[in-house]
Amino acid sequence: MKYSEHEGNKKIVLMYYETNCASISIDEWYSLMKGARKCSYQRLVSKIKKELPDLYRDLCLEFYNPFEKQCKQTKTHYILVHSAIEHFIRK
Repeated sequence: MKYSEHEGNKKIVLMYYETNCASISIDEWYSLMKGARKCSYQRLVSKIKKELPDLYRDLCLEFYNPFEKQCKQTKTHYILVHSAIEHFIRK
């Protein structure tokens, strides 16, 4: 897990990029997708811009994404679909 210290000794868990669908087996994909439900693309992109600015820049998330309605989330991950690739971001 990734941590960042803020306000004294309080530790806040930061989200981080874990993998994408092209880098895992189908069994791992099914496991990561288990319980997936819709999430707001705009909120997710805003969160990525704030917490993962390099990913925001690398995926050019400031531009239109025709896959935005396919974004999902599970209890443990955000699933950003971009360029027909599912990117798994640990919450």
